Amino acid sequence: MSTSAASHLSPAFPERAAWGTASKLRAWQAQALQTYLAEGPRDFLAVATPGAGKTTYALRVATELLGAGIVQQLTIVAPTEHLKTQWADAAARVGINIDPKFTNAQEVHAADYDGVAVTYAGVASRPLLHRARTESVRTLVILDEIHHGGDAKSWGDALREAFEPATRRLSLTGTPFRSDTSPIPFVTYAEDEHGIRRSSSDYTYGYAEALRDGVVRPVLFMAYGGNMRWRTSAGDEIAARLGEPMTKDATAQAWRTALDPKGEWIPSVLRAADKRLSEVRRHMPDAGGLVIASNQTAARSYARTLEDVTGEKATVVLSDDAGSSSRIEKFAEDDSRWMVAVRMVSEGVDVPRLAVGVYATSTSTPLFFAQAVGRFVRARRRGETASVFLPSVPLILEHASRMEDERDHALDRPKKPGEEESIWSEEEGLLAEANHEEKALGGDDQLSFEALESDAEFDHVLFDAQQFGLGAEVGSDDEQEYLGLPGLLEPDQMTQLLRQRQTKQAKSGRKRPVDDAPMAAHRALAAQRKELNSLVGAYARKSGQAHATIHNDLRTSCGGPTLDRASTEQVTARIALIRKWFVGRR
Repeated sequence: MSTSAASHLSPAFPERAAWGTASKLRAWQAQALQTYLAEGPRDFLAVATPGAGKTTYALRVATELLGAGIVQQLTIVAPTEHLKTQWADAAARVGINIDPKFTNAQEVHAADYDGVAVTYAGVASRPLLHRARTESVRTLVILDEIHHGGDAKSWGDALREAFEPATRRLSLTGTPFRSDTSPIPFVTYAEDEHGIRRSSSDYTYGYAEALRDGVVRPVLFMAYGGNMRWRTSAGDEIAARLGEPMTKDATAQAWRTALDPKGEWIPSVLRAADKRLSEVRRHMPDAGGLVIASNQTAARSYARTLEDVTGEKATVVLSDDAGSSSRIEKFAEDDSRWMVAVRMVSEGVDVPRLAVGVYATSTSTPLFFAQAVGRFVRARRRGETASVFLPSVPLILEHASRMEDERDHALDRPKKPGEEESIWSEEEGLLAEANHEEKALGGDDQLSFEALESDAEFDHVLFDAQQFGLGAEVGSDDEQEYLGLPGLLEPDQMTQLLRQRQTKQAKSGRKRPVDDAPMAAHRALAAQRKELNSLVGAYARKSGQAHATIHNDLRTSCGGPTLDRASTEQVTARIALIRKWFVGRR
């Protein structure tokens, strides 16, 4: 079958000559199109990394099928209301008229349109209506971000009910994996050598390939730790360093403390991110930044902080409604600095000028993280670099280090106790849940937790699965050195530059002049606190005791305040004592 839409034009559709006027395809899009046309499948799964151009590819397939008379209408299913409009605008550029405002109450679309754009939630609310539409006319269904269709929710069943009669189904995703074991409709699963069924894509274009082709930007992950202090429901005050080994619950509470708008961690990181944005704008004058927040309350507070830092109001996107869509569109077209959003902007939204991000959310699944980072990687010209600021949380840093991994959705693996419920509440609780006031940071657990104070320290930069940097004060020369990295570098140039700086720091031993003694003392104390936290973590694993219990025992024995307020002498005494405990002298 020819790859030219014009050669397939049916006499019944003479007015469709505009089809096929899409811009020149990228190499992967052309190859995927050739694969599709050669096979002519009823179901086809295309996996392409966020930012690679899945929309353009899918619409080219649509022009081919419409032009050949194989299908007569389109149904595009997207995760959000905003993406419906985005799809309709993209389709219009290739001569396909899509109605993004179609509702279930209409039942049929107007004759002016070649099809409709709907949401997964809309299909789930009236699957039989969409089945009737699909049966009435030969239909191509484009399922955008198909990983949303897992059978563990009503969405999966509704998709099967509505679109089983479709003539063709084209499924798209940048993240085919899910954190649960619920099958995705219309996706083929094949057993691997271990007998585990994994999703089988018909065409895959990964981040590593896209990076080599210059289709996406390389991402620089800027990790920030710091000292956290919070109060539990029992009234205990706990101090810990973000990023140090600790229990799952303690890590979550330290993370939430960092994200608390009343602390110092968030303002410090936002200031650093804005400095990075200023540097990038020297090379990309319209570069923008995005802060992804956990809930509405935090988003509003972060926006106020950014206004204080920049003197410019940030665009705030709180919910998936028409007003939010217009705000996103306006931000995409102007040259303002910052947008703050809850969850809806993490997936699919196309704002190519986004180049700096702050991951200020407690959502921790790999699927969400990959989609969030995907907002920053779309390259407009070769050499652009993206920067994403992260909390030094081990799980998030692991996600960052695995950006280039290709992962499929695996079935048949054992579930952990309560896994399905926790996965769905975080990953598929719908965008509305994340947009509820005070919702995303733990629901009822909010009542059992109080963030007291936090500060931020620059830990390291992660690039190409490599960590560079040995930790630094916020605002220090070391942090500024990384924030000032040029905005226009090829991936190999960036790697070389970072490695040169790491070598330079290692050789210098991070020694400072004698006249900078106060800073050196502060660094020494920070290093001692870090060492003590590491020892406490190791002892907790050995003894089975909680970190907080061990810290309290050390304070009782050695005296002094909590770790974040302890002096060098007090921390030294605690280190000596816990070392004795390791050799059985407690």
